[in-house]
Amino acid sequence: MNLPLSLDRDVVIAARRDTVFRFFTDSERWARWWGAGSRVDARPGGEAVIVYPGGSTARGVVELVEPVERFVFTFGYDRPGAPIAPGGSRVTITLTEEAGGTRVRLRHDVATAELRDQHVAGWRYQMGVFADVVTTEVAANLTATVDRYFSAWSERDATARRAVLDDVCAAAVVYRDRFGHTHGRDDLDGHIAAAQLHLPSQLVRDGEPRATLAMALVDWAATSDGKPAARGTSLVELDADGKIARVTGFWR
Repeated sequence: MNLPLSLDRDVVIAARRDTVFRFFTDSERWARWWGAGSRVDARPGGEAVIVYPGGSTARGVVELVEPVERFVFTFGYDRPGAPIAPGGSRVTITLTEEAGGTRVRLRHDVATAELRDQHVAGWRYQMGVFADVVTTEVAANLTATVDRYFSAWSERDATARRAVLDDVCAAAVVYRDRFGHTHGRDDLDGHIAAAQLHLPSQLVRDGEPRATLAMALVDWAATSDGKPAARGTSLVELDADGKIARVTGFWR
């Protein structure tokens, strides 16, 4: 194929490379990205099928599979008169490790500038969807993780509190609000212990987290003797392993 022009997009996702790569090689995960009915045979020469909402389809042939690093397939549409016929363009996905996750680079090689420009909006959207479905898997236990984290703020036993923080927080976890700024589990543990002296209360989640892209807005309430002592919202960010990497607190 003569494909002299390319469209390039990239996104950094809070997930390990092996996790991200499974969304190109596992049909069930491939369908989560593209839509119901989509499938992939992740072997050189295998077929990659994409089913769009409304029933239109695109398909191609897998050309290269380099585990956790590169995935290449041809791309075109089934419908008559489509701008790209099946096999008429090529998509190359390259994964590289980044601090906090994986950079996903997409290059779509096409024949003309018109075709390149026609696909900019579609790939912008599709890469956003891809980042969301991958991080949804990474953050599958987000609500339970947040609840355990909040429980640490109410735990007076130092050994038990530290065990919770070790389990749910990254080693370099960052916490910040208008009353404190900490780096690492030791610093956060000390800050919680001090907070318990000045604001003895129980900290609980208030409603369901609003989550996307391995981040969540979580409302909370601090209660003392069964009465609200304070309320606020925290932005909780997860790392590539689903542990809490950063918490930013907003008091009401």
